Amino acid sequence: MNARVIHTGQALVDVVLEVPGLPQRGGNVNASTYTRYAGGAVSILLAAARTGAPAAHAGAHGDGPNGDLVRSALAAEGVHVTAAPVPGQDTGICVVMVEPTAERTFLTTYGAERVISAGSLGTSDPRPGDLVCVTGYSLYPPTSEPLLSWLEALPEGVVVVLDPGAALGDVGEETRRRILALTDVWTSNAAEALELTGVGDVEDSCAAVAGRLTEGAAVVVRDGPEGCFVRVGGLTTHVPGYPQTPVDTNGAGDAHTGVLCAERALGTPWLEAARRANAAGAVKVTRRGPATAPTRAEVDDFLADQRPAEGGGPGPTVVS
Repeated sequence: MNARVIHTGQALVDVVLEVPGLPQRGGNVNASTYTRYAGGAVSILLAAARTGAPAAHAGAHGDGPNGDLVRSALAAEGVHVTAAPVPGQDTGICVVMVEPTAERTFLTTYGAERVISAGSLGTSDPRPGDLVCVTGYSLYPPTSEPLLSWLEALPEGVVVVLDPGAALGDVGEETRRRILALTDVWTSNAAEALELTGVGDVEDSCAAVAGRLTEGAAVVVRDGPEGCFVRVGGLTTHVPGYPQTPVDTNGAGDAHTGVLCAERALGTPWLEAARRANAAGAVKVTRRGPATAPTRAEVDDFLADQRPAEGGGPGPTVVS
C-alpha cells in the first residue's frame, strides 16, 4: 500500500473578499468580490491528492452547509474523510481579505473543527510510512491535549510533519516541547522559524530548528519567491524558487506543504520534492483561491518551461 498523507488539522471555509486596501479601525471598505472556498487543511490535502498521493482528512468537520462544502471539495479530489461529522455544529469560517498586492489578512472563527478526540483521529489508522500532518493551530486548547496524546501513541514509523503556522510562539512551553519531540519533519516559512529560534538568517535558522528536534528530523524553511532551504542529514541546501507576479498568495504555503508531503509519500528524494513544491507554490500564486494547487502534470509542464533552451536550469546549492 502506498504511503498516505493524513491531515489532522482544521478544515475551514474561507470567505474571500478582494479589497482595495484594509480599512482603518472603525472605517469601511467595499470588497470587489466575495467567494466561499473550502480551505485550511483542505488546501494541503488537495495539493497532495493532485500530486498523486493517497490523502485523508482525520480532523473534525460539521454537519451544516460549511461542513458540506468541505466534504464536497475533498470528495471531488478523492480525499478520504475518516471521521463522522460532529452533530449539531457546523465548520467554522476564515474571512480572508486579499489586497491588490496579493497580501492577505485573516479573521477566523471556531466551529466543529475544534471537537476532536483520540478516537476521532484514530479513524485514520496511520501505518508506518504514512505522513501525519499537524498544524500549530491545533496546539491551542481544546484540541491540543487529545491531539498530542494521540500522536504520542502512534506506531513507530509514522512520520509526523509539523506545519507550525504563527501559533507555535503562543502555546505554552510544555506543549511546544511535546510537539517538537514528536516532529520528524518541520516545514514553515522564515518568520515561523524565526519565532521558534530567534535566528533571522533563513539558512542558519534551519540548523537552529533542527537543534530543537529529535536527531534525524528534516527541516524545510520557505523563503518566499527565493525558494526554500532543506536540512537533511546535517546538510542545509538552498533549493531555488520561481518568482512570479502574484494575484493571490492565500494557500501558497499550503500548496508547498501538500506537494512536499505527497512527493515524499511517493518516494521522491528530498531536494527534488522541494523543487517540485517550489514550483507548485509558484503556480498557485498566479491563481485565485486557497485550494488551487496545480496537478503533478501541471508542475511537470511548469518546470519544463523554466529550463533554458540549452537545457538544465537552476539547481539546489549545498550551503552548509
